[in-house]
Amino acid sequence: MDQYLLRLYITGNSLRSQQAIANIYRICREELNNQYAVEIIDVLEQPHRAEQEKVMVTPTLIKQLPPPLQRIIGDMSNTQRVLLGLDILPAELDFER
Repeated sequence: MDQYLLRLYITGNSLRSQQAIANIYRICREELNNQYAVEIIDVLEQPHRAEQEKVMVTPTLIKQLPPPLQRIIGDMSNTQRVLLGLDILPAELDFER
């Protein structure tokens, strides 16, 4: 399995930011078997990082590795959408293939 490098861009300590952080860690724990690293970037503290990545809306999750680069916008509450965006087959579907 590939190592996933994920960057989550948030704005401050808002409820939406907290939800996105909690949701992405939950999804990673459930689906990625400790094969992931999540970097949280607060655009208020590091605006240059958001500018470099052309992040216009937060929360935005960027899958850096494995390629291809993917972006997901929102609070990460739609697990299926996040998994599709990360090119991950949900664990419960593994047995159907």
